[in-house]
Amino acid sequence: MSFYLVLVHYPVYNKRGKVVASSITNLDIHDLSRLVRTYEGKGLIMVTPLRSQKAMIERITSHWKSGFGAVYNPNRDEALKLVKVVSFLEDAIEFIEDREENRPVLVATSARDMPGKRVGYRQLREIMHRDEKPYAIVLGTGWGLTKEVIEKCDYLLDPIKGLGNYNHLSVRCAAAIIVDRLLGWREEDEG
Repeated sequence: MSFYLVLVHYPVYNKRGKVVASSITNLDIHDLSRLVRTYEGKGLIMVTPLRSQKAMIERITSHWKSGFGAVYNPNRDEALKLVKVVSFLEDAIEFIEDREENRPVLVATSARDMPGKRVGYRQLREIMHRDEKPYAIVLGTGWGLTKEVIEKCDYLLDPIKGLGNYNHLSVRCAAAIIVDRLLGWREEDEG
């Protein structure tokens, strides 16, 4: 099974509900690429149309691939070589489709309870393990993916629920929980 994480920085909402382009963070690049590599994913695709943000991603990844960082921590490159930057979600879809020779199944994520093509973790896990298609788990930054992005996706994954009413995980934490729930070891796997 092929899976990709797609981290969308545009279009996303800000806290006032306005559509914006959010900022790239150094931690997202490092932590999410390591997550993808740990679970044998095919790539971390970062979506931003902003040239300054693309240049920042290039500076960060090149430091660890060919600069002092490559000597200091050589296995960091193993994860960072999975990073791809594109301008729009459609470019991410095209990249995966060209690479896999198959259109990816898009799985939107949201911390909000929303109507739509909802799917639970267990159900999606079973679908993914039976399917030959590549899967793209689409994560939003800022205050989440826009309604239009979610509508382009094939599924909308159930939100992660904590124990109380506080619901504001970082995208890195949410991604780790989502990927482990979908691809990680389960006691029932042991038979």
